[in-house]
Amino acid sequence: MRLLPLMRRLPPRTVRLRLTLLYGALFAVSGAVLLAITYLLVSNSTGRLVLLSFHKGPAPDVGTQPIPLPEDMAQAQAGAARQHAAELHELLVQSGIALAITLVISIALGWLVAGRVLRPLQTMTTAIRQISARNVHERLAAGGPRDELKDLADTVDGLLGRLETALDAHKRFVANAAHELRTPLTLQHALLEETLTDRAATLSSFQATFERLLVNSEQQERLLESLLTLTRSERGLDRRRPLDLATIADHVLLAPRPEAALLRVGADTAPAPASGDRTLVERLVTNLVDNATHYNHADGWVEVTTATVAGRAVLSVANTGPVIPAEQVDRLFEPFQRLGDRTARNDGHHGLGLSIVRAIAAAHDATVTARARPEGGLIVEVAFPAGELAAVTAQ
Repeated sequence: MRLLPLMRRLPPRTVRLRLTLLYGALFAVSGAVLLAITYLLVSNSTGRLVLLSFHKGPAPDVGTQPIPLPEDMAQAQAGAARQHAAELHELLVQSGIALAITLVISIALGWLVAGRVLRPLQTMTTAIRQISARNVHERLAAGGPRDELKDLADTVDGLLGRLETALDAHKRFVANAAHELRTPLTLQHALLEETLTDRAATLSSFQATFERLLVNSEQQERLLESLLTLTRSERGLDRRRPLDLATIADHVLLAPRPEAALLRVGADTAPAPASGDRTLVERLVTNLVDNATHYNHADGWVEVTTATVAGRAVLSVANTGPVIPAEQVDRLFEPFQRLGDRTARNDGHHGLGLSIVRAIAAAHDATVTARARPEGGLIVEVAFPAGELAAVTAQ
C-alpha cells in the first residue's frame, strides 16, 4: 500500500524519460557485455610463473621421464594462481565501479540528448495548441534538414491547409444556405403583410396569396431535403446493398417531368451492377436527369446510358443546353453555384443538385467526371469502382 503514493510522485512517463531510460539500458547492456568479454579473455590467458634453476656440471639425463618439480616451485605456481585470481577479482570490481559511474553519466547525457532531439517536437506542439479556427491559416513552417521531424511538420501544415479549405467551404455553405432560406421567408412575410394590409382584399386574392405561399413552401421543403441529402452523403455509408444502375435509371425516367415534354429523352440502359445505398443512388440519378432537363432548351435532348466499362459500372447523362465554359464546369459541383442563366433564384433550383451528386458519388467511392459539349450542354459520367462491381457479381 505504501508503494502507491510513491508511484504517484514519480514523474510522468514522457517520451524524453523513455528515451533516456532506453539510452541508459542500451549502455548498461553494452558495458556488461564488454566487461564479460574482457573478464573471459583475461581469465583464460596463459600467464604462468617460470622458475629457472642453475647448477654446475653436466645436465642430468632425464630421458622420457617427467622432471619432478621441487616443493618450492609448486608453491610458487600456487601463489601465481592465487595472484591471478586476485587480479581477476580486482579487475571485475574496478570494472563494475567504472561501469556504474559511466552508466550514471550516460543517463545524464541521454536526458540532455533526448531533450535536444525532442525540442523541435515541443516547439511544434506549442504552435499547434495555439492554432484555432480563428488562426487556422498559420503554419508551422519548420526549417532545418529534411528529416522525420521536418516531414511531420510538413504533414501537419498540409493537414492545416486542408482544414482551412474545409472551414472556408463550410462558412460559404452556411452563408449561402442562410441566404437561400432567408429569401423565401422574406417573400412569405411580404405576401402575408401585403394581404393583411389590403383592406380591399377578396377571397380570390387570399386564394392567390395562399397558392404562392404553397409554392414557396414546397421550394423550401425541396431545399431542406437537398441539404439533408447532402449532409447524409458526406457522412458516408453505413452499409451497402447490391443494386443495378440500369434498373434505377429506368425507374427515374418514368417519373413525370413537365420540362421534359418539349425534349427528346432517350435511354440506353444496359445492366450495370454495383453496390451501395439505393436511395442515395436514386437521388444521384434523379439530380442528374433533373439538371439535364431543366438547364436545356426547346427541341433539345437528354440521353441516359448505363453500362459496364472496363469492370466498372458507369452511368452517363448527356444533354443539350447553353454553352458552358470548360474552365467553369468544376464550379457547378460546388453548393449554390450557378452559371449563366442558372442564376435565376425563383425557379425552384438552388444550385445543390450537382454538389449532391458529387457527395453521393464520394460516399460510394465512385468518380464523377463532367465535360462541356462544344455545341452546348453537359456530359456527366459516374463510374463505380471495380471492387463494388466484383462484390455484387460474386453474390
